[in-house]
Amino acid sequence: MTNEQVEKFLLKEPNSNPVKINFKTRSSLLGIFLQLDDYPELKSKNLWRIVSETRIDEFKKTKNTSLARIFNGVEITRLEKV
Repeated sequence: MTNEQVEKFLLKEPNSNPVKINFKTRSSLLGIFLQLDDYPELKSKNLWRIVSETRIDEFKKTKNTSLARIFNGVEITRLEKV
């Protein structure tokens, strides 16, 4: 997906809601997109900071951004509401 396609989807969905993220070369995952200080820079490069489903509860308690991983938007094929 392009950064515009991902951005358009994220504008419709609140950041706190998990979304199903389908990839070209890996299995899909549930996660939440983070919008931190570096969000505009990452977005311009089609990179997205995502906290996976297994770490969402810990992230919500601690707000530890190191629980997130950065994914390339080119690998994302589809985003779905959960």
